[in-house]
Amino acid sequence: MQEENETTITEFILIGYSGQPKTRTGLIIFLTVVYTVTVVGNSLIILVIAADPRLHNPMYFFLSNLSFLDIGYSTSSIPQSLINLLVDKPTMSFALCYFQMSSSVYLGVTECILLAIMAYDRYIAISSPLHYTVIMSKRFCIQLAIGTWTSGFFLVVIPIYTTPTHFCGGNVIDHLTCELKAVMKLLCKQNTLNQLVNFFTGVLLLLCPFAFILFSYLRIIVAILKIHSAGGRLKAFSTCGSHLVVVIIFYGTAIFSYLQPQSKTTHKVDKIISAFYGIVTPMLNPLIYTLRNKDVKDSLRRLMGKKGKV
Repeated sequence: MQEENETTITEFILIGYSGQPKTRTGLIIFLTVVYTVTVVGNSLIILVIAADPRLHNPMYFFLSNLSFLDIGYSTSSIPQSLINLLVDKPTMSFALCYFQMSSSVYLGVTECILLAIMAYDRYIAISSPLHYTVIMSKRFCIQLAIGTWTSGFFLVVIPIYTTPTHFCGGNVIDHLTCELKAVMKLLCKQNTLNQLVNFFTGVLLLLCPFAFILFSYLRIIVAILKIHSAGGRLKAFSTCGSHLVVVIIFYGTAIFSYLQPQSKTTHKVDKIISAFYGIVTPMLNPLIYTLRNKDVKDSLRRLMGKKGKV
């Protein structure tokens, strides 16, 4: 017997910031600026990498994948968030809510895997520079990219749409969007098996890639310390340091959010943390990689110089 009465949901009401007009106005301005910087910055990185043959190597191939991914990741949530902020009691249909939720989680999981692959690429480049082009061949990089984009689909999208769901907590979501954890709070009481499955899924998709990245960077640090040239060590630390900043922000907030005990209420800190890994990190990626990467900045200057002469 079910302990709670199951309800049929046709739409969701999102009350994350209902009754807070000043907060909504500030968020509209903030999200508009963040989304603009994210789309323009990441699009510029893709354009620069595609236009400059000097950047046609595995590192920048994966960086362009990350930029494309971040544009999609932001687009999966920010435009809908802006629409929701324009009204005091926003609603979303069940189908739209599930589509937005599944696309956000899919892109988030894909980014987890891609960041791990980028760490592996840097490890090979620094620890085995003479064999780098052989190991990270064009064909192998394309296979890694295809595997990254498809694995997220099988690990997330298919389970979301094939797992039976029973809602007993109403249709009111205390969040700005149909964020996975916020929607899960409306499900009927989950049994121990479901909770264990969710926990081990989080460990597989978050802790395992994060542990692999940390291991790779420990090996990278050891390899860098063996470089005799001070300039070479500085360049290697600068390149890997920017990647590590992105990793810590993204994984740190996601792990804190998804691997803590599930509760039936949504706190303000949950909304702030979800904003970091879903909204702020995609904006930081182009800023960190362009401001800390001499090759990208030089290519951008050459591209701007060519356009100025036209």
